Amino acid sequence: NKTQYLKNVAIPTLSRHGDDEQNGPIGAAAMMSAKIVKNAKRKVYKGATHGMATTHKHQVSAELLAFIEQETATSAT
Repeated sequence: NKTQYLKNVAIPTLSRHGDDEQNGPIGAAAMMSAKIVKNAKRKVYKGATHGMATTHKHQVSAELLAFIEQETATSAT
């Protein structure tokens, strides 16, 4: 099983995926991995494809930074 290793992920995880991704369709990739990784947070970008880090760079960067800040604050308490 190729996804078996995901069960061992023990760090805060943000699963990001575009809903127009063609390389790894959302149902087969993001939705499954976010369910397998314990306590993963899932973010779906409407209209985004595989290049969302470029096409949606401001949104992706802001949400990634917010995730890191939230996890840092949570782990500090």
